[in-house]
Amino acid sequence: MASKIIDPAGPGGTGSSRPAGTGVPAEGSDLPPGSPDAPADGTAAPPAAGHPAEAEQHTDRDLPADAADPRADGGSGSGTETWTGTGAGTGAGTWAGAGGDVETAVAAPGVPGAVGSDVAGREAVGADRTARDPFLDNAKFLLIVLVVVGHTWPMGLVEGSRTVKAAYLWISSFHMPAFILLSGYFSRGFTGRPAQLRKLLAGVLVPYLVFELLYTAVEAAAWGKPFRLTLTEPTFVCWFLAALFVWRLTVPLWRVIPWPLPVAALVSLAAGTSTVGHDLALPRVLMFLPWFVLGLALRPDHFARLRTSGLLRWCAPPVLVAGGVAAYALAPGTDVHWLWMSHGQAELDVGTSTYLLVRIGLFAVTALMTSAFLALVPRRARWLTALGAVTLYPYLLHGLLTTAAHAYGWDAPLRPLGPLGAALLTACGAAVAVLLSTAPVRRLARPLIEPPVPGLTWSRRRRGSPGTSEPRTA
Repeated sequence: MASKIIDPAGPGGTGSSRPAGTGVPAEGSDLPPGSPDAPADGTAAPPAAGHPAEAEQHTDRDLPADAADPRADGGSGSGTETWTGTGAGTGAGTWAGAGGDVETAVAAPGVPGAVGSDVAGREAVGADRTARDPFLDNAKFLLIVLVVVGHTWPMGLVEGSRTVKAAYLWISSFHMPAFILLSGYFSRGFTGRPAQLRKLLAGVLVPYLVFELLYTAVEAAAWGKPFRLTLTEPTFVCWFLAALFVWRLTVPLWRVIPWPLPVAALVSLAAGTSTVGHDLALPRVLMFLPWFVLGLALRPDHFARLRTSGLLRWCAPPVLVAGGVAAYALAPGTDVHWLWMSHGQAELDVGTSTYLLVRIGLFAVTALMTSAFLALVPRRARWLTALGAVTLYPYLLHGLLTTAAHAYGWDAPLRPLGPLGAALLTACGAAVAVLLSTAPVRRLARPLIEPPVPGLTWSRRRRGSPGTSEPRTA
């Protein structure tokens, strides 16, 4: 059965095969269950009675990282780790548990939501009485901006300009893998406990069903397609919710498999050389799998090296620049579908040996680009930090706008402008990402993105803090 997904994080268009001209594409991002609770406005709530104080607090509504917080056990003290505060800034805390890992978090004075901040509770995202790691929030927001920007560029513009295509290849080489890597990192505490499964259903599966309905309706209205709701074929950005649901369920499996990362890489390569149906975005589930498994294997000290190593931070700009130069050189003869991870060897029309060599090369390139990007992410709180706590909102909402925009041709006048048109669309995309992260938009969209589900959210919400996005369980 053909997939309704087009691009995981690129120009738009909807259809069941490789798009031509315009279309609507896919990052990523995050969602759910497993993370600590957050009030309705997207901020983190204080720890419940008996719950260890957390040096870093992530909301369930983040995408994708927070969709799978390391403490995603649905209870207090399990899936546990030891937290020690290190790094720049003041106000460090510890969160002790059984996992034996060491997480670092920084709480700087004056930072919204940071422990000891004199403005905590009064800034952008609201009262965050526990400290969050600004680095992770900054990374998530920058990645969601890249996702939105990529979706504003129509394929006609990408294929019509070598410069724009190079920029698109450059973005696509790392932004979805980086999102997925963070999702794996925050899924380390998932063990399949009932509380975790309830969160997974309420925080991932239910929003998937809601937005499948919404995207199908918007596509039918904007593109004049018949309304055909096929829940097993994810539409546009919904593929990531389906993939995350599957990936998180497999976390316990990767704990017992020897050499999980090489095994995941082999699964990814095998999926591209096999005939795989598109139900539940299976090609992307399998081909992007190594990045999720890599996230499971990472520890805070790995990120700390990227943030604190002067050598790595010095090398990062040349790596990113080299990636851009290579993208420009390869753009004329490169098929963007290699980076979407929804097309296998047969659809790309290449031999098995060529396919395997290119995919192995892409593993290396993506690892370098992702590492370089993360090394340059700001380590301290900035204006974008608070927006990084609510990335699920812009992720799920922006696709509705870009689907309609591409359908009605609002970007048509910009296509002949080439790079200038792409620059204008980039500015629009970044503005949309910020707008959809604001509190008024979140209040309006919360019933869709965080719908109350009897038996999964309502009863538990009464036991937690009023208005939390994911009820606290003790």
